[in-house]
Amino acid sequence: MALHVQGHERRLTAVACLVLVVTMASLASARFIVEKNSIKVLSPRSLRGHHEAAIANYGVPDYGGTLTGVVLYPDAKLATACEPFGGEKFRSPSGRPVVLLVDRGGCYFALKTWHAQEAGAAAVLVADSADEPLLTMDSPEEETPDMAFLANITVPSALVSKRFGDALRRAASDGSKSKEEVVVRLDWRESMPHPDERVEYEFWTNSNDECGPRCDEQAAFVRAFRGHAQLLEKGGYALFTPHYITWFCPNAFLETPQCKAQCINRGRYCAPDPEGDLGAGYDGKDVVVENLRQLCVHRVANASGRPWVWWDYVTDYHLRCSMKDHKYSTACAEDVVRSLGLPMDMIVKCMGDPEADAENDVLRTEQIVQVGHGGRGDVTILPTLVINNVQYRGKLESTAVLKAICAGFKESTEPHVCLTPGMETDECLHNNGGCWRDEKTNTTACKDTYRGRICQCPVVDGVQYQGDGYTDCKAVGPGRCAMDNGGCWKETRQGKTFSACSDSELSGCKCPPGFKGDGFHCQDVDECRDKLACSCPHCSCKNTWGGFDCRCNSGMIYINNEDTCIAKNMSAFGWLVTALVLSCVAGAGIAGYLFYKFRLRRYMDSEIMAIMAQYMPLDSQHNENQPLRTEEAQQA
Repeated sequence: MALHVQGHERRLTAVACLVLVVTMASLASARFIVEKNSIKVLSPRSLRGHHEAAIANYGVPDYGGTLTGVVLYPDAKLATACEPFGGEKFRSPSGRPVVLLVDRGGCYFALKTWHAQEAGAAAVLVADSADEPLLTMDSPEEETPDMAFLANITVPSALVSKRFGDALRRAASDGSKSKEEVVVRLDWRESMPHPDERVEYEFWTNSNDECGPRCDEQAAFVRAFRGHAQLLEKGGYALFTPHYITWFCPNAFLETPQCKAQCINRGRYCAPDPEGDLGAGYDGKDVVVENLRQLCVHRVANASGRPWVWWDYVTDYHLRCSMKDHKYSTACAEDVVRSLGLPMDMIVKCMGDPEADAENDVLRTEQIVQVGHGGRGDVTILPTLVINNVQYRGKLESTAVLKAICAGFKESTEPHVCLTPGMETDECLHNNGGCWRDEKTNTTACKDTYRGRICQCPVVDGVQYQGDGYTDCKAVGPGRCAMDNGGCWKETRQGKTFSACSDSELSGCKCPPGFKGDGFHCQDVDECRDKLACSCPHCSCKNTWGGFDCRCNSGMIYINNEDTCIAKNMSAFGWLVTALVLSCVAGAGIAGYLFYKFRLRRYMDSEIMAIMAQYMPLDSQHNENQPLRTEEAQQA
């Protein structure tokens, strides 16, 4: 009996291995893209230049940022970093962060990074041992208990070519003798595309929760990132799409119990057995059906304008319907769907018939988009996160992923969540970022972004500032005088306020009447001293701020427009003369109007009589013709 059971397990294992071989064959022809960052050597001068490095698929790459540090190379015995360094932590003579260079080989890449991080390194460069194209360093597939450190790696790592690694090694060794540091700048600013104000990202995952640390990592990420994801999507900042990988069963095994247990739609869409035991627990097809349901949950929620409900469903399903609690079922899934207010009938319609010998539109689409396009490689492992069509490299952790997404926004379009202190350093807080600033109004041209700061003249209360943003910004357009008086001169004395800013002008400063200067500095004009006003013989001039006070001798008044003094009694006579003149003008006007009306009336009468004479004979004419008409009447 024991032998029979063992033989049965061997046959099951053989089938599973065959499916794995088919899968591995597809992976062998898969299209992989190596995501890279830039390294610029700042010193020594002989090594200056730009180089490429392959970003590791663990740790936390500083997407959107840079790191300037000193390259150190450990002793030859510890050059592979496969053993803990021990002793004091690495420090550079200048106090800059340490970028530790280690050799490839001897142990896992991730273990090298962990030992370097523990020894004080801020970043790790692994020098390749062969002349070959750069590849992506990954963490071990099988995570044993002694691999618990993987979740604690927080520094970035990258693989550099053998040639560049050799040059850095020689320079670092020579530098320890000459005391000239090897300074490099690791740059991830262009590692993540940032074309516009919306980030598009997709998460390739699985509903299976019995696949060990990988499944636990995915579930923990969904729970932790749900709030950020929903905030970004509700605000229109991001477009998220979930995806699920499926495999197919070889034609030769379509009728076997193994393929029927792991596949739906007659072997077209399959998933590995959750427990790795084809004779116990849940089957692979249970996973495929739930993956399909989660895809349809997103589609139906998206059609109702609530695509972010997917995060709620996946989180709740993992908590309420886990395999570990033996609740991984359709009934439990339907309870979660109803609790979220989603229409179950539309989800069932979306899923179709898993038993049908036909293609499933939803899963077929997943297989198509699984193939890489553009700058994105094929998706072959889980989990995989793709941001702006570039595969994310690094550990699947909420804050690390959010930083990568924030790096995908065009500068100055990032949502507020990307500009919190825990996400980035506000460079405007130090020396105003080197940008222009108005101390009076505390107006600044420094604008903090996730990638750094930009100096850009601002818009304040609807008023636009213009300038280079670094040394100069001036308010222009309507309302500019309300903002620090448009940068123009303004002063108040003795209750009087004068300004060189005019709202009728869209730009520029001009001293008001009574002042002279360039508009930024204005001085009072002494009209009395300069003989600009009140210069008549009988005038007495006294300068005032912004004007003058001109007075005449007793019995006289000052006429400003004529700059002269006249007697007060003459002024009364003048009013009388003016009144008489106006009366005469008015009388002449009235007389002219009456004469015009009289002439017009006579002219119109004559014209009317001329017209009537043509068509209606006058009485005199009628009397002259009367005898003729009488004679004619008699003859009749």
